[in-house]
Order: sequence, then C-alpha cells, then structure tokens
Amino acid sequence: MIEDEIKPWLLSIEPISGESLSHFLGRFRRQNHLSCSALGQLAGIGGVIARWEKFYHNPFPSDAELMALGKLLNVDLSTLRMMLPTLGDGMMCSPIRLCGACYVESPYHRLEWQYRSTGGCDRHQLRLLSKCRNCDAKLSIPALWEDGCCTRCKLPFGAMVKWQKSY
Repeated sequence: MIEDEIKPWLLSIEPISGESLSHFLGRFRRQNHLSCSALGQLAGIGGVIARWEKFYHNPFPSDAELMALGKLLNVDLSTLRMMLPTLGDGMMCSPIRLCGACYVESPYHRLEWQYRSTGGCDRHQLRLLSKCRNCDAKLSIPALWEDGCCTRCKLPFGAMVKWQKSY
C-alpha cells in the first residue's frame, strides 16, 4: 500500500491542546510540503481536508475519515475529535477570529475562538479580532498562518493587541 511506503517519510507534528483542526492541518502540511489534496489522497479521504481547514464541517467528519487521517498523522481519534466542535455547538466559518494576546503567549489558533457563543477572550478579557486593524484585511484561515501575521500588510498578530477592546 502506498501509505505504508510514504508514512515513514512524513514528519510528525504534535497537536496543541485547544488547537483548531484547521491550524493543525496547516502546520502538518507545511512541515511535510503537502497540499490539501495530497494529504487527503495519502489518507484516502479525498478532498475533505480543504473543507475542514475552512471550518466547513457539514457533513461532519466521520469516525472512519478521522481514523484514516489519524493513522497517517499518527494522532489518535480522540485527539482529532477534540480539534473539532462538539455537535450542536454553533461555529462561525467566517470571519476567522483571534486574540492577539493569546497568540503572543502561544502562537496557534484556538478552536474556541470560532464558537458563536464566544464573544471575547476569557483569559485576557479582550474582544476577539476578525480583521487586521492596520489594513482592514480579513484574517486568513488558520491553516495558512505560517508567519503569524496579516497576509496583506504583514502586521504581526501580537502587534494587533493594542487594538483589542476590553471584554
């Protein structure tokens, strides 16, 4: 099987507690120089990776899809499930949101930032940002957060904290 021949050559990436699946998949793909379609093909799950990276979980990822992905990435099913919203919790596909203060402390996208019920960061008592306050560009999907900055003007996410309002 092709997967068994390729898997030893893939670099492992450890998921971060609370990390969104979108961000994790982007980190894994960059580390292994893979496109969305290549990752989906290697896992045997087709084109769903691109949808998942955009928070499109309808239809919701099946256990079979997650197990196939987990086998390739060396990540167990329960860990992958924790990177997804629980069924019934409202998610926002757009806009992508972040807390600049959290990102400075640990640079990854938190799943909780995309919940409809999340109005701000409970840790820092700040409202979440959905666009760059320097150039007004919407934040890109977390899978593309390679440099931790605005894709248009390159303002670092951490520098955006000064525009965050109290929550």
